[in-house]
Amino acid sequence: MKFTLSVALSPLDQLTELAAAAEECGFDAIALPDSLFYSETVTADYPYTPDGSRFWDEETPWADPLVASAAMGAVTSRIRFYTSVLKLGSRNPVLLARQVGSVAALTGDRFGLGLGVGWSPEEFRWCGAPYEQRGKRVDEAIEVLRLILGGGMVEYHGRFFDFGKLRMSPAPRERVPFYIGGHTEVALRRAVRVGDGWASAMMKFDDLRSTIQRLRDLRAEYGREAEPFEIQAVCVDRFGLDGYREQADVGVTDVITVPWVFDGHGFDAPVSVKKDSIARFADEIITRFEEGRS
Repeated sequence: MKFTLSVALSPLDQLTELAAAAEECGFDAIALPDSLFYSETVTADYPYTPDGSRFWDEETPWADPLVASAAMGAVTSRIRFYTSVLKLGSRNPVLLARQVGSVAALTGDRFGLGLGVGWSPEEFRWCGAPYEQRGKRVDEAIEVLRLILGGGMVEYHGRFFDFGKLRMSPAPRERVPFYIGGHTEVALRRAVRVGDGWASAMMKFDDLRSTIQRLRDLRAEYGREAEPFEIQAVCVDRFGLDGYREQADVGVTDVITVPWVFDGHGFDAPVSVKKDSIARFADEIITRFEEGRS
């Protein structure tokens, strides 16, 4: 199983140091969240909290995850980066393809694209994208991204996106993996149909286990059960060495974790404190987990 460090809600001037520390301590990847802006009011509930409220406010720091990945890639050589997850519905996929291709080149193909539809009507409309038919638009946007990032002269003529022959260079030397987020049936089917994996938001263990089983069923339905498929999990009630082993046993391949939270520190803790927590987690969890599996 892989271990990924989440840098969600951390001050932006900490990101490069956290990335270097995570690489030194043996983490496999860095997960970066996405939020375009904080609107004073929203006309939809946030789908991943019990009461639909947002757990951040207007002062919470957010970096564009693609820019942050390029910055962290410059101070590392091995660790990978992926968005968890980027809101595709409010973005133009042609412009996004240029950004993703650039990050892939600048990091030496150490980048994966976690994708979700997005939940806030304001993010769609204020960025010039319709909230209506957002799922169908995202399906088409994924096709556009795959096509352009595959390299060569390409064109696309769809219902929502239409362009003549174009080429973006350099194309990624390696295929950029797409990890599809979302907990609904439609999102799970999208992940199995077009993704290289599925990314959870915050989930309890029993819900995570049943969702992974549903993904197995869908992979069999789509004839993809023999293909590699990542399960990236943010599990809120299974921690410690035994907890991560339980997650692995039900099919999690990549644990997304925030070590300083387990040590009682907030997201705004000093970077030195966070680096200590990263090292402690590596010693107590990552090393021992690998020893137990060998």
